Amino acid sequence: MRTLRFHCTLIVLALASASFADTPTEDVQRDITRVQNATRSFVSLDKAVAAGYARDGGGCVQNQPHGAMGFHHYNNAWLDAKLEVERPEILVYERLANGEYRLNGVEYIVPFSAWPETNDAPTVMGQKLKRARKLGIWYLHVWIWLENPSGLFADWNPRVTCL
Repeated sequence: MRTLRFHCTLIVLALASASFADTPTEDVQRDITRVQNATRSFVSLDKAVAAGYARDGGGCVQNQPHGAMGFHHYNNAWLDAKLEVERPEILVYERLANGEYRLNGVEYIVPFSAWPETNDAPTVMGQKLKRARKLGIWYLHVWIWLENPSGLFADWNPRVTCL
């Protein structure tokens, strides 16, 4: 009985930690507001393209049953070691049933050629970027326009679909 109570206590503590971990700090919330202000006009893909983002976002990236990311529209001018909250390297869109694109989030990336994978991870918004060895990049998704039940910085959003 004591062992069962101990395990239940650990589960409750883990669940409580997970919910608190997804609550943005004041600094992160301030950064979210900054990037939302900087990308607000990019809800229109045409305006994003005019600002230097690629029109072609490649294929829709998904990982069912965890969800999807969507289409990644790069701004190649910002692919370097410098991370700026207001200049995300990628805008992440979802194609809707009517054919329109909806901006759901951003992604910050740094190529290994600019920041070697053997170094400590670069950071933005107080978060360490993740390694994607197969892609040769550091990356971090931020779901600033579509809430993600998996978390603000989660890779996959179960609310995003690939049509």
